[in-house]
Amino acid sequence: MKHRTDSHSNQRTETADVVVVGARCAGAATAMLLAQAGHDVVVVDRAAFPSDTLSTHAIARGGVVQLHRWGLLEAVIQSGAPEIRTVEFHRPGSGGEVTVRTVKDRHGVDALVAPRRHILDPLLQEAAVRAGARLRTGVTVSGVMRNNERVIGVVGHDADGPVRIEARFVVGADGLKSRVARSVGARVIERGPSTGATHYRYYAGNWRAMEYHLGQESFAGVFPTHHGEACIWVCAPDAWTLERRRRHATANDAFEAMVMDTSPALAERLSDAVGTSATRGMMSIPNHIVEPTGPGWALAGDAGYHRDAITGHGISDAFRDAELLSTALDQALRVPGSEASALLGFHRERDRLLREIFDITCEMSDRPTPTRFIELQKELGPAIDRHAGELARRPLHAASTA
Repeated sequence: MKHRTDSHSNQRTETADVVVVGARCAGAATAMLLAQAGHDVVVVDRAAFPSDTLSTHAIARGGVVQLHRWGLLEAVIQSGAPEIRTVEFHRPGSGGEVTVRTVKDRHGVDALVAPRRHILDPLLQEAAVRAGARLRTGVTVSGVMRNNERVIGVVGHDADGPVRIEARFVVGADGLKSRVARSVGARVIERGPSTGATHYRYYAGNWRAMEYHLGQESFAGVFPTHHGEACIWVCAPDAWTLERRRRHATANDAFEAMVMDTSPALAERLSDAVGTSATRGMMSIPNHIVEPTGPGWALAGDAGYHRDAITGHGISDAFRDAELLSTALDQALRVPGSEASALLGFHRERDRLLREIFDITCEMSDRPTPTRFIELQKELGPAIDRHAGELARRPLHAASTA
């Protein structure tokens, strides 16, 4: 690691094996795993932490398996995230029929969690720093540096002026609108429908189970989280959502209408609960797969692959990418001449593991009939379990930081 300052431009230069742009789930986890493997890692983010981000933040079994394998699940639970052991499915026109399932003990975990992002992300960052990564917040990356066709670092700025970080590899983990992906010219290699919307709000109350409520055209749910609150959410087509937003003066009123039109039973419960936040959401959520690697660069998490929130698999995807990519970069850094094969291996393995859930997500987000939607829900559970099983069987390449 080296630091130097250009006396004329006041530009500070730092060097590392890997610079990770984005310090939330995908980026912090990638930095942690690479640092555990003994590499010199800098992870930067324009945000200050702790801070929230747009996310309904339930973690599917694969993501919980990853936290457990990395030695971080206990810290998440100790932070106050409730262990969710019951899942309820409420179907439309069923006379109040509810299917209740207990979360089974599989792959080393017997509960799900939905920690708030302003708590989860710092836990991951702290683990990365304990492993030896250097965390730089308040850094806005404006682009990449190149030597011919190869990416050799990033440039940006912080409160003190220009920043330059030279690295053997640049990892873009900076989200759906990734500056790194744009700077390297990463191509979208597959597109699915982008016509779905998700809105959510937090409510205090007695929330014991993860709940799913299927309406005729929409899908709502409950994710219990910290401080006795739950993230209540609604996924629906853009047109359906816009109609309700236009009919109401405030986003909160529109959200309550969305819940009512999806599940009157859930709406009745919310009438007795206290809303503790403003309504947040996103329209026209993309389903797409982006080219994830090139000379000197790679993408992880939402920067390289994005799916509608309707299947709730985003954090698990980020953790999967972190593990696959850190393994590939570890090989590329240690074994001369192995970069091309290592990055190609990451690309192929990522695409293989995302395929089944991506296809289910695309069909669910395109709003099939309620009957077909239920069939897809039944397919999703085993798909998530297979994904978790593959991750659980992977060897750990470094000791836990916990």
